[in-house]
Amino acid sequence: MPQETKQIFEMFSKSNHEIYLVGAGVRAILRGEEPVDCDFTTSAVPDEILKVLEKLEPFYDNNYGTVGVAFGRKRKEVYEITPYRTEQGYSDRRRPDEIKWGDSLKEDVIRRDFTMNSVVIGPCGSGGYELIDYLGGLKDFENKLVKAVGKAEERFAEDALRMMRAIRFAAQLSFRIEPKTLEGISKNASLLKEISRERVRDELMKILKSEHPADGIHLLVTSDLMRYIIPEILETRGVPQTGHHALDVYNHILESLRECPSPDPVVRLATLLHDIGKPKTRRLRCLQCGWVMKDDDLEDRGETAKTTFYKCPRCHKLQTEHEAGTFYGHEVVGARMAEEITERLRLSKKEKAKIVTLVRWHMFSYDPKMTDAAIRRFIRRVGRENINDIILLRIGDRKGGGSKTTSWRLQELQKRVGEQLYEPMTTSDLVVDGTDVMRILKIEPGPKVGEVMNALFEEVIEDTSKNDKTYLEKRIKELG
Repeated sequence: MPQETKQIFEMFSKSNHEIYLVGAGVRAILRGEEPVDCDFTTSAVPDEILKVLEKLEPFYDNNYGTVGVAFGRKRKEVYEITPYRTEQGYSDRRRPDEIKWGDSLKEDVIRRDFTMNSVVIGPCGSGGYELIDYLGGLKDFENKLVKAVGKAEERFAEDALRMMRAIRFAAQLSFRIEPKTLEGISKNASLLKEISRERVRDELMKILKSEHPADGIHLLVTSDLMRYIIPEILETRGVPQTGHHALDVYNHILESLRECPSPDPVVRLATLLHDIGKPKTRRLRCLQCGWVMKDDDLEDRGETAKTTFYKCPRCHKLQTEHEAGTFYGHEVVGARMAEEITERLRLSKKEKAKIVTLVRWHMFSYDPKMTDAAIRRFIRRVGRENINDIILLRIGDRKGGGSKTTSWRLQELQKRVGEQLYEPMTTSDLVVDGTDVMRILKIEPGPKVGEVMNALFEEVIEDTSKNDKTYLEKRIKELG
């Protein structure tokens, strides 16, 4: 038990108020971990909580009775204490319309979302701590089960975001979702439309950040929640791939996400979306004559138990769908789709730019004959800040397609990128700037300054030895 938690317990017990640790703190202790940012429930009402915590400079700025206090030397951990309460009405499918302070712990826990979150820990008379479990949450926790309190459909109708929370807990804790709870999610999936995009985004990013993001995404799909989050993912199901790919597009992106070594949820989201453009760019190319056609162009088509086959309308060669499918330009289409998806999810400009860049350039290739200038142009396109992330995405993509983690080409590219990483990549890396251009050419700010700077940069990126002040000032005069 953290010292700060013990302190909270002691302060409320001395003031004759009941106090219990709830939520993530209890789950951490049950897993043998030390809790952080703890939440508590108490018999005290807000004014009484503020009085008990007075010396710790508490803050209270919400309508739910929750009082916060920052702990630690740097005050980085925030502990929140909320009175026992009852709730009524959820007209916005998220927040209770009416809150009343409760009279007992039991009254408080029966309003909670899942049974494992109804388990509480508090101080007892002997100086130790007791675990109280009114609803069988401990047994469900030990059985690794996410189970709704009471009737699942009622819990999700009250707060539709609980459906995503159930999946997030399953992905974070390696738990299963109890069948009736999962059924309740599927029946109420459409209620997610009434939740703000920001809250949906936050839960999605927590799922992506979890220990098992691919399993979480698959649960979102099978429960029908994904239809109201990123419906484009549903279009990838059953889309066959060619070459070394043994999986359809949907299962490939799931396995790529599973194998992506980056812990960053933004990079993981880019990995999930890297082939999102494939369904829209899928074409069939005849292996005999090279004719490219859409499904509507096919004259004869049939199916066996394992594959679909067709006859080319030009040369009439019979071939399978797996052999002849193509996805030319899927990375370009996918980048546009990723931009729309990230805007819909209300991601920040920085996060959106990273994801669009990673999706757009994930098909990069390497040839040992590439010049250093070509390597620098690759770095410039992707961005220095994204180089490591696009390599991690490629590793996930490779392993998700059945290949090894890396190859000699990828290793050699990484080596050469490292050699060029700190060479000039933008006009701001030049030893001269716009002020020098205006001074030398005796001109005012305007398009001409940018034209000259860009011309200088094109020379330097081809030959970095030209990033010399004397040489560039001479070139400014010549370009002017």
